[in-house]
Amino acid sequence: MRSSKKTQKKERGLNIIIVGCGKVGSTLVEKLSKESHDITVIDQKNEVIQRITEDYDVMGFTGNGASYSIQIEAGIQDADVLIAVTESDELNLLSCTIAKKVGDCATIARVRNPDYSMELSYLRNQLGLSLIINPELETAREIARLLRLPSALEINSFARGHAELVKFKIPKGNLLHDKPISAMHELNCDMLVCGVERDGNLIIPDGSFIMRGGDAVTFLATPTNSMDFFKKIGVDTHKVKNCMIIGGGKTSYYLGKQLISSGVEVKILELDEKRCEELSVLLPKALILHGDGSDEDLLREEGIESTESFVPLTGLDEENILLTLFARKCSDTKVITKINRSTFSDVLDSLDIGSIVYPRYITAEKILAYIRAMQNSVGSNIETLYHIFDNRAEALEFKVEKDSPVIGKPIMELKLKDNLLLACLNRNGKVIIPRGQDVICEGDYVVVVTTHTGFTDVSDILKWQ
Repeated sequence: MRSSKKTQKKERGLNIIIVGCGKVGSTLVEKLSKESHDITVIDQKNEVIQRITEDYDVMGFTGNGASYSIQIEAGIQDADVLIAVTESDELNLLSCTIAKKVGDCATIARVRNPDYSMELSYLRNQLGLSLIINPELETAREIARLLRLPSALEINSFARGHAELVKFKIPKGNLLHDKPISAMHELNCDMLVCGVERDGNLIIPDGSFIMRGGDAVTFLATPTNSMDFFKKIGVDTHKVKNCMIIGGGKTSYYLGKQLISSGVEVKILELDEKRCEELSVLLPKALILHGDGSDEDLLREEGIESTESFVPLTGLDEENILLTLFARKCSDTKVITKINRSTFSDVLDSLDIGSIVYPRYITAEKILAYIRAMQNSVGSNIETLYHIFDNRAEALEFKVEKDSPVIGKPIMELKLKDNLLLACLNRNGKVIIPRGQDVICEGDYVVVVTTHTGFTDVSDILKWQ
């Protein structure tokens, strides 16, 4: 069955087929439809296709995305890329394999099963896939990064880990309260403040902006300078020594594995006895407990009041939120809340639930970065892409290619677009917080923070007369 809401051919962009319209697929449609791509969606549920085509300007087909006839009908022979993000790893891989045989397009597959996690490079090479993305593994990596610096609400990594965009909340009574942004630089920490969130508003501050306790400040610095800054303002910087995880799903397995390898003691509470047995084999150094992680008495008995970090990873957003609120009430533990849905963000912001991770956005951002790199006719130079400030801005990392118009002039002479901040340069592994006299060179990696969307090349930062 076919549904359509297309009105006219897009002026630019790629011809994209998305197989699977669940959480990730819907998020991709939402993001990509804003960037003038020609999008076709395939899903086995007709009601899902009807909803997507009513909400967005896309073509829809009801059927099996791995079906040759369905792919032909959806236009695979003219597609630039097929993205398979159904709930089935095998269906995703088969959809991509058929697309490579029938069409001449890039293919992206979501693969979640830990059984495949050690074989991703083999699968990618043998099947000719452009990208394999594992949402649970990427989510676990983000959580592990946050547990390394518990005072941070968000940490986004750039320059192959040499630079970080860190968000933290100024504690009440902190020495930064009632001080201007320029006071941060007086601490002799090489960093750049990129934004301040206050009362739901986003502010791109100058040096005279007065900070207050409760402000959420986002800055860019090297990991070493981030630690140094937090120490100087009296904020805890030590990596957690132990972690209590609720739920024994795929994300819990990946997170437990990463934490154990970095020397963190891991305790996992899981209700399903069979899954407990599986985890005991997969994670022999973790303490796996069979029990209801939402049981208050059990949580107290297992030491929720003394644990240094608490991460509920159940399949229910509501349960994760309630568990986080309970943990905050019991102790000052570092809490991280996994949210699958993106609704009620204003309500979540008003709750004291620590760091929040959205697996659907983590997955979508990896795919969006690849799609934008494909659009760049000069060559793939988008390295990293994050949506920040509750999706009100983007942070992008570009590689500067030969003959780029940004090369060779002092930054102060470049005609940069409004609502854009050139946050850092990475030159041969050395991170530079740029000043007006600095010059961008070929081979540099440039991090940009902007409220604009759709940048595909570093030259997009310039005003064109």
